[in-house]
Amino acid sequence: MNNWFKRNGIHFLVAAIFLVICFIYFTPAFQGKTLGQIDVLGAQSTQKEINDYRAKDTTILWTNQIFGGMPVYQIWAPYPHNIASQIVKVLINVFPNPIYDVLVLLFGTYFLFIVLKLNPWLAAAGAIAFTFSSYNIILLDAGHSNQAFAIAFFAPIIASVILTLRGRYLLGSALLAFFLAMEIKANHIQMTYYLLLALLILLGIELFHAIKAKATTAFLKSVACIAAAVLLAVLVNASLLWSTYEYGKDSYRGKSNLTQNTKEASNGLTKEYAYQWSQGVSECFTFLVPNAYGGPSGGPGAEVLDQNSETAKVFINKGVAEDQAATYAQQIPNLNGPGLSLYWGNKPSTSGPFYFGAVICFLFVFGLLVVKSRIKWWLLGTVVLTMLLSFGGNWPVVSDLFFNYFPLYNKFRAVESIIAVTSICFPILAFLAIQEIVTSTDKKIIFKKLKLALYITGGLTLILIALPQIFLSFKSSDYQNSITYLTQAFRGDSAVATSVANALVNDRMALERADAIRSLIFIVIAFGILWAFIRQKISLTVFSFTIFALVLVDMWQIDKRYLKDTNFQDKQDSEQVVKPREVDQFISRDKDPDFRVFDLTQGIKSDTFDPFFHKSIGGYSAARLKRYDELIDNQLSTNPPNHDVLDMLNTKYLITQDTGRNYSMVANRTACGHAWFVKSVGFVPNADKEMQSISSFSPKDEAIVDQRYKSLVNQSQLRQDPNATIKLVKYNPDHLVYQSGSTTNQVAVFSEIYYDKGWKMLIDGVEKPYFRADYLLRAAVIPVGNHKIEFIFHPASYYTGETISLAGSVLLILALGGAVYAETRKKKEVVVAAPAPEPVKSVKDTKPAKKA
Repeated sequence: MNNWFKRNGIHFLVAAIFLVICFIYFTPAFQGKTLGQIDVLGAQSTQKEINDYRAKDTTILWTNQIFGGMPVYQIWAPYPHNIASQIVKVLINVFPNPIYDVLVLLFGTYFLFIVLKLNPWLAAAGAIAFTFSSYNIILLDAGHSNQAFAIAFFAPIIASVILTLRGRYLLGSALLAFFLAMEIKANHIQMTYYLLLALLILLGIELFHAIKAKATTAFLKSVACIAAAVLLAVLVNASLLWSTYEYGKDSYRGKSNLTQNTKEASNGLTKEYAYQWSQGVSECFTFLVPNAYGGPSGGPGAEVLDQNSETAKVFINKGVAEDQAATYAQQIPNLNGPGLSLYWGNKPSTSGPFYFGAVICFLFVFGLLVVKSRIKWWLLGTVVLTMLLSFGGNWPVVSDLFFNYFPLYNKFRAVESIIAVTSICFPILAFLAIQEIVTSTDKKIIFKKLKLALYITGGLTLILIALPQIFLSFKSSDYQNSITYLTQAFRGDSAVATSVANALVNDRMALERADAIRSLIFIVIAFGILWAFIRQKISLTVFSFTIFALVLVDMWQIDKRYLKDTNFQDKQDSEQVVKPREVDQFISRDKDPDFRVFDLTQGIKSDTFDPFFHKSIGGYSAARLKRYDELIDNQLSTNPPNHDVLDMLNTKYLITQDTGRNYSMVANRTACGHAWFVKSVGFVPNADKEMQSISSFSPKDEAIVDQRYKSLVNQSQLRQDPNATIKLVKYNPDHLVYQSGSTTNQVAVFSEIYYDKGWKMLIDGVEKPYFRADYLLRAAVIPVGNHKIEFIFHPASYYTGETISLAGSVLLILALGGAVYAETRKKKEVVVAAPAPEPVKSVKDTKPAKKA
């Protein structure tokens, strides 16, 4: 045991340093403060009903709090039989947010570089380079912990695949199953999808070389092990994946139901929406020079113009005092006018650039020149593809091919986020280049290529210092509109407006130039360290530790622009921050458990306020139901909104605001209630006709039904009964109970969102069919007499999926245990097989040789 600790002492030292770095950088987190409070509060509003029932030790899988009602799979759902869920729970309980994300990033990437056979200090430097890539830090600041958590498993998954391809079949595939299970549990399918694209390229290159070397048998064995690992990871997450897949077909990202008057794509997202956040082609200079595009568009990380800025000088030249001129200059980017932000790219907004590090970019170029391993071609191919896809609408040639023809690709938005994959490829190749320096015997050739890398990256940086206009315009696409806007702001003074707009361009150039100088300094220092090692001026240990320190300083300085101590806030519950208005307090006096509120003062698709207090017509979720989204676009986003539709949704209250910004509440006296019997049923041929019919109808009297359900309604057996009643007697989002009474068969419409993948209807305990009416509500034929009607949400995708997850979790534990046992046994066999050293003979035992 002592020998084991001695052999692995360096790894424990690296782990301790990682913890110290986390403590220093994220000190406020250890003091109980948190990040992304706005996003946290938004999530709390979405989860309001879920959390209310959790407080009663009750789990619900459906919530009526937002968008009329939807499954909770993409909001919050427990997966207790999934071992990955239990591990995540431990991490969250042991480490404060976002420390567990950062530690997984650090240790996962460290593991990758150890697998790539780097020494521990260089592996630690590589871990720092990827972990502190600016995009990861910006995600943590925004509170996007799930996305960061998914990215954190990129490195260990790649390492496990490499182990398997090297012939470590059991260990590699067991680790791959574990890390991939954790990746999937992060529930950010977009990141997982992008990683799998990269791995497909890796397997393609390995197949090519296997065929070339006539080693296809070993390759196919590796692929079989990888496939088994993927299958096991899927089994572990069966409940999550099954329910997500099932719901995805009916969600906002699924196929459109309408063919006319629709703002939605026929399948997946619209291209405009998916490409909204696309990386600019020349914006990739931020990999090397962080402020090449002006930095963040706003927020605490945005650059601040002072009295020495060109914009301030415009006002100073007009006789304004320096301090006042600085104030005016700082206000310009905050005017929300077109093209006035210091960020001048095409994204609607950004919290910061993708910065990989000047040192890493220099070493990446060096790696392209010096690395001989075929892994270089995988990294280069992945970098090229991911960059092309990140361009989205800015250079759509490749993106359009994937969007139109590649499975699932059109389900994802913010295509720039694929650069998360690019950001891990850069440090991998960079440190493989350093490994070439360490292992190569021909230092002369190495140094020659190192100088060439310096000329390329240093020369490019010099151009970005001296003549940046060659590559960058520093003018936003709506530059002319910004002048028009400023002219109006300056009361028609177009000369001042033009001067300010041009000064803003010069300030952007100054920001870029300052960062380019900084990057050049880091490149030169890195070159100097490499030169010193090649010339044997410093030892390998000193060299490795110096590279570690240089990379850390490089990344730390830039990251602190976007995630400072001041970004952390005290943890606050929603009750402390979100206070009910007088209208909210008035509505809360209504003890009806199930009615909806339409707040006309909030964006219907971005309402994170009302769900704190009411079951809202609106809400915020990127996974809302497709039919509900279509209803919003066609019936509720109109001016005025369709009152008939509000009635059928049992909208009892509307909130409005007058010109004095005073809130008022309007009671809707014609709301249809929880359920009602209709007088007639009208059948229509398709969804377009359904939508057209509910544009003007009487929901209390008639039901509009797709003709596919005609067999469920025998109209000859229906008779009107003016005294028939139906009412809600018990409310639980997953279990609704009604009581009905009538002297004839009736068609009842329920003001609940139709979703047939899990909802069952029982009449007096016997399951009966129900159907969709009024585009998205539930309806059913209720027989004569008094009956207990129940709607129960019990999706097989979740409950059966949990059983499969349990089986998968057990198999994963066995696989990991088997891999550890096999590795331990293998090492013992190596020790036993090693020849014992021959005993040294003493002088006394040595006999003189006989003379010939």
